[in-house]
Amino acid sequence: MKKANPRPGNRLMDRPEYASKLTPLTFTESTTVLDAAAAMTKKNYGSVIVVDDDNRVIGVVTERDVMNKLVVSGLDAETTALSAIMTENPRTAKETDDLIDWLRIMSNERFRRLPVVDDQGRIKAVFTQGDFVSYTWPDLLYQMRSIATATITKNFGVFLIAGGIALYTVIVLLAVGFFT
Repeated sequence: MKKANPRPGNRLMDRPEYASKLTPLTFTESTTVLDAAAAMTKKNYGSVIVVDDDNRVIGVVTERDVMNKLVVSGLDAETTALSAIMTENPRTAKETDDLIDWLRIMSNERFRRLPVVDDQGRIKAVFTQGDFVSYTWPDLLYQMRSIATATITKNFGVFLIAGGIALYTVIVLLAVGFFT
């Protein structure tokens, strides 16, 4: 994502939550799956970022990777290195990238974790699809409220007539039921 951000204020780093993101859990590719899984459990993280000696992102290991690539294959977590089950060269974002663009990309390409890196490729944060939804939820609610208000205001006469007809129908049905 090299294009300039067309929507100021929508960069990943512009979100107020970005500053409070927890430090990503990182390990080298030679770390055992058991050690990484133990750290994930202790911190309640769903993934670890695999980094090189310069803290540059080279892979991601998720809970799903542990299940699908280690457990199902019958590998030993005590001896298997993260390099054996990691997703290599994952997509990474820059802090200045557009939030909405990445939400679309993650949805279309079906991945749930997005490492955010600096200009040297060093890990800064990890955004999840859940983070993106929580970041965009207030905007979506505001848009829905605006659309609903505009629709009702524009068509107030129609809503008034439809409401009157509905009320009249309920009264007639109650009266017919009451007198029969």
